Amino acid sequence: MNPQAFEALLNSEHFNEITTIDRPAGYQLGEHQHPFDACALVTGGQITLVVAGVSTTYAAGDVFRLAAGTPHLECAGPHGVTYRVGRRAVAAS
Repeated sequence: MNPQAFEALLNSEHFNEITTIDRPAGYQLGEHQHPFDACALVTGGQITLVVAGVSTTYAAGDVFRLAAGTPHLECAGPHGVTYRVGRRAVAAS
C-alpha cells in the first residue's frame, strides 16, 4: 500500500492521530499494551510483533493493526524500522 492510500484509509476509519515512528536496529520493547487502536504502514526496515505467542514480521509496504488493550512485544529488524501509524481513541465502556 502506498502512503497516500494508507492515509486515506486512516481518515476513513477515524484514526485522527497520525505520526511517524523510527526505531533503530536492536530496538526491543517487552510486553505492553496501548489504550488506543493502532493501524500502521511500514515504510522502511522491519518490525516483529509477538501477539498471543505468535511472532509476525512486517516489512516495507505491509500494514499491521493492533486493537486497544492487546498485549504484545515488538522489536525492530536488523536495519531498524520506520512506520506511519494512526491511533484511534477507544470509548470508555
